[in-house]
Amino acid sequence: MTVDTLDTRILRLLIEQPRTSIREYARLLGIARGTLQARLDRMERDGVITGTGPMLSPSALGHPVLAFVHIEVTQGHLDEVGDALAAVPEIIEAFSITGGGDLLTRVAARDNAHLEDVIQRLIQLPGVVRTRTEVALRERVAHRLLPLVESVGRAAAK
Repeated sequence: MTVDTLDTRILRLLIEQPRTSIREYARLLGIARGTLQARLDRMERDGVITGTGPMLSPSALGHPVLAFVHIEVTQGHLDEVGDALAAVPEIIEAFSITGGGDLLTRVAARDNAHLEDVIQRLIQLPGVVRTRTEVALRERVAHRLLPLVESVGRAAAK
């Protein structure tokens, strides 16, 4: 799907002012409400917009320790292990990867002891061979998409 400059402007508003009404977005963009709604519907249908929920802080929820756990899986068991990871609430993301390991998970924990407990649960999952853990010390670049959206918009304008 192609994102044009108007789509980029719409996405920028959604990112910067997520609690604004459709009517107000249309007013700010100087377009008809129906045009805005059609574009939003298209971007949702095409998978550009994948959600509208609030961004939450694991730290504010009492889980300030962030770790990345690499998981090596027995061949042929990747799907089973991936499904089992979904049952671990402290895992907030999991990806199949190339390189050292088969899966990369992002884990939120209350403290280091809790992180160790989570890792011990992961090690005991059928199909898990070993894990390697890296603890994040400080977030240097928060999760963001606006720079990418703007880059795509600039490319579309050319």
